[in-house]
Amino acid sequence: MRVHVAFTPGELTPAPVGIVVDVLRATSTICQALSSGYRRVLCCAEVDEARALAESEGPAKLAGERRLEHIEGFDFGNSPRELEGEPTAETLVLTTTNGTRLLVAAAERFQRVYVGSLLNVDAVAAAARESGEDVAVLCAGVLGELALDDAYCAGRVAEALGGEPADSARAAILLKQSFPNAVEGLGASRSAANLRRHGLEADVERCAQENVLDVVPRYVRRVGPAAEVTL
Repeated sequence: MRVHVAFTPGELTPAPVGIVVDVLRATSTICQALSSGYRRVLCCAEVDEARALAESEGPAKLAGERRLEHIEGFDFGNSPRELEGEPTAETLVLTTTNGTRLLVAAAERFQRVYVGSLLNVDAVAAAARESGEDVAVLCAGVLGELALDDAYCAGRVAEALGGEPADSARAAILLKQSFPNAVEGLGASRSAANLRRHGLEADVERCAQENVLDVVPRYVRRVGPAAEVTL
């Protein structure tokens, strides 16, 4: 099994299995939502798509953000802490600036797509390596550019996967190893700085927790413009 890392959404990687990572915060939010009891998360790119899906696939709750700002009329932002309570619907519709867009795109390119974060790092790595096929860890980044927090998380996932790391995976692992812990690794990123400016530092600390959720979210099908993710 060869392991690759795509540091930005535009990179193409030669692997049948993809693990999408947007650690601050979309993939962490998806993991928490499914762990809390939502049956599925419908991930879409646009706000209007999310609202339409909530109508057609409801009863559903709406979650998301644009540039870290709460979306008018939505039930939740894009925070795993907000999704910790008992769900009041089976479906969560999620749209975010970076992560959900990558998930929808990955569903078109890969035979199997998993959702990874630090919250479920060992569980998702175990599931992805089960078939022995090559794996690509896909970083959502920020508006098409490399994000340090995603690169750190990708290094942690690549480390957990084992196998034969391509140079991209080696680079991610070395980056991860340059920080003493996950709080420092995520906290050094621009994404974390932006969250702190918005009073959301607790999300950084929550997303830095490792292996606190034993869930493996995976893409199962398209629902209109959305990628349906479930356990």
